[in-house]
Amino acid sequence: MKRAGKRRILTGAGAAVVAGVAIGSFTLVGTANADADQQAGPSRPKPTIVLEHGAFADASSWNGVIARLRADGYPVVAAANPLRGPHTDATALRSVLDHVKGPKILVGHSYGGSVISEAAANDPEVKGLVYVAAFLPAPGESALELTNKYPGSTLPDALDPVQVTNPDGTKGTDLYIQQDKFRHQFAADVPRGEAALAAATQRPIAQAALAEQATVAAWKTIPSWDIVTTKDLNIPAAAQRFMAQRAHAHTTEVAASHSVAVSRPGVVTHVIEEAARATR
Repeated sequence: MKRAGKRRILTGAGAAVVAGVAIGSFTLVGTANADADQQAGPSRPKPTIVLEHGAFADASSWNGVIARLRADGYPVVAAANPLRGPHTDATALRSVLDHVKGPKILVGHSYGGSVISEAAANDPEVKGLVYVAAFLPAPGESALELTNKYPGSTLPDALDPVQVTNPDGTKGTDLYIQQDKFRHQFAADVPRGEAALAAATQRPIAQAALAEQATVAAWKTIPSWDIVTTKDLNIPAAAQRFMAQRAHAHTTEVAASHSVAVSRPGVVTHVIEEAARATR
């Protein structure tokens, strides 16, 4: 059994935004620079940091974190999450992991935590998992079940459901957050203009994805770190603590909204690099 992780509480940090370069189905940032950094650094290369965003966001939500990781010499890949269901999305993420050679640290925000928990299973090159205001489901659990395990989420009243036709002709529902409620619900500590852009560019998640049950839990065998957001209106902090403690994750609490990677990129970067150093 994994040893219980340490718990700490942090506050403060700013946000920064940079642009990535889209390649295929994922965003690849700084490959050339990363190669040079690795050649100039220690004989053992730094792991690649693979970032998986969650619902109502896209890979650009990691921009402030990416900028800091690159400055510290880490190669970074920010994957595009289809947001169709944990199994389907984990399959897509594994194609990215297979393309990136060498050791990796896998980071998931929100629903992206469900995805990395499956994608990392039985992958010896994934050395650590970092959960950022995220789900850590056990087999048989869903994101919806874990959200409702404790009171505090106001997400249902902020949703904007849209009926869609799936590629196979069946009907389904995509979920957005109502734009006029987005900042309060998702990104209360993000500057108003930046939050408005995020609201306009948000990517929907299939309603069925939130009810899909996990089949594996990579956190049972891979060292894990967890950032718990205590002002989160999507996933109650109590639910985040429950999942982190169950996974024996090294836990950092921060007084931030669900959009902590945008509002507190320095804190998120610090935890990711802590995981990278501990698992090298």
